[in-house]
Formats: sequence, structure tokens, C-alpha cells
Amino acid sequence: MRIDAHQHFWRYNPQDYTWMTDKMESLRRDYLPEDLAPLLAASGIDGTVTVQAIHSLRETRWLVELAERSRFIYGVVGWVDLTSPRVDEQLAEFAGNPKFRGVRHQVHDEPDDRFMLRTDFARGIGRLKQFGLTYDLLLFPRHLPVACELVERFPDQPFLLDHIAKPLVRDRQLEPWATDIRRLARHQNVFCKISGLVTEADGQHWHPADFSPYLDVVLEGFGAKRLMLGSDWPVCTLAGHYGDAMKLAFDYIGHLSVHEQAEICGNSAARFYGLQLRSSGIPGSTR
Repeated sequence: MRIDAHQHFWRYNPQDYTWMTDKMESLRRDYLPEDLAPLLAASGIDGTVTVQAIHSLRETRWLVELAERSRFIYGVVGWVDLTSPRVDEQLAEFAGNPKFRGVRHQVHDEPDDRFMLRTDFARGIGRLKQFGLTYDLLLFPRHLPVACELVERFPDQPFLLDHIAKPLVRDRQLEPWATDIRRLARHQNVFCKISGLVTEADGQHWHPADFSPYLDVVLEGFGAKRLMLGSDWPVCTLAGHYGDAMKLAFDYIGHLSVHEQAEICGNSAARFYGLQLRSSGIPGSTR
């Protein structure tokens, strides 16, 4: 079983997708399930977890609708306003859908580096467990100490670190990222996605060896049972093809045991998100 635990869909408009800079011109179009399906088949991927890209309840509703129509979308990580006094109402709207598995906020775009520790936001995090929902951490390296404080406050809440916190691969800088990652990994309620790496390197001129020091750190810290793979499609296309991003991860874990590879390729994502797995309907998939 192979699960791409991190990809996106959108119908592009400049008003909502303000984070797409001029250097991301190729992303400024629609990316939909019919665009992704042949890429999954070519890489032998059985299903995906689709993740929010903007702070919008409207987008969250749309992603849930896509998941209901697309058999290969195993789960949705959407957005709700965790700072809202009506957060329970928003969570209740989605939590009853078996494909809605978690929540994410684009914390790394907040001007306050300690946003996650704000009273209103932390209160919203504290409501997730009651609804059986996970939380994806989208961070830059400087946010890792704050993330450690957050997960310490909520030891029973499942957290998942996206993109291994976007280390400075382009600058070949390991510290203090590595020290902070090891500290975060000590918390057993935190998992980690090997995803979004190629766009942290030197454009399309990266080499697999560029990422090995960073992957070594997360493998040592989290172990196979708390690691999973994600493409970050279509963002990954800024630095290569879908298959390139997935092959990078598959090749890295190729030296591990069959059991460890199975954990990272799919079992960890299925367990963390509580995915209801079924035939994807993708020609050539293994399920």
C-alpha cells in the first residue's frame, strides 16, 4: 500500500491564493483530481490525503465534496477557524464525514511567531480531540521551539509535522533545525511527513544527496512508525515532476526493512489519520 499523505487541489483565483508569488506562475491554474490520477497510477500510489491551501471554510467544504466523489482521496485535512468562539460548530459540521480527518492552519504565514500559543488558538486545538481530529503543523524551522511547547500542552492530541518543517536545504544548514526536530520527536503524539522537500532545495538543480542529512535526522528521531510520505503536489512541480518527488523518498527508504518501508509508505498515514482504505479505482494501483 502506498499513500501520498500530502497533496492539494484548487480552482485558482488571485483573490484567494495570494501566497502564490510571481515565481509560482505555473501554479496559477486549476489543479483537480483528474490531473492527479494519472500521476498516481504512474508512481503506483493507491490513494492520497488532500490538504487545505487557504484559510477558507468554503474550500474545506469543496475538498470534502471532492473526496466524496474521488475514491482515491482517502482523507481530507481542512481548515476551520480555531480562534473562533464558534469553533465547535465549525468542527461539528465536518467531523461527521468519515473522510474529514484533520485540521491545518498556515501558521508559518502568521506575523506572530508564537501564534500557536495564543489563548484563542490553543483553545481551538484543545477541542480537536473531542471530535476525533488530528492537527497538521505547517512551520518554518524558527517555529519548532514553539511547536514543542504546544505539543507539551496537549499530550493526547495527535500532531503531524508537515514538510519536516522546511529546513534550509538550499543553504545546507542543519542547526538549529536538527536539535529542535529531535526535541519535537521525543513527543510520541507527533508524527512527521517526508514531503515538500524538493522546493526547499536549489530550484530544479537538486540532487537526492542534498536531502540525506535531513532525512537521516527525521528517521532517527521519529522512526518508521511515525513517518509518512507526501508529494506536496502540485507545489512540488516548481522543482520537478510528481514522480521525481515520490522517487526521492522511495529511494531514500529503500535500504530499510520491508516492514519499515511499509510503515512509511502507507501504514503510518493510515493509522495516524484513521483512514478507511478501499480500492482507489486507479488503474495499476495495488489495492
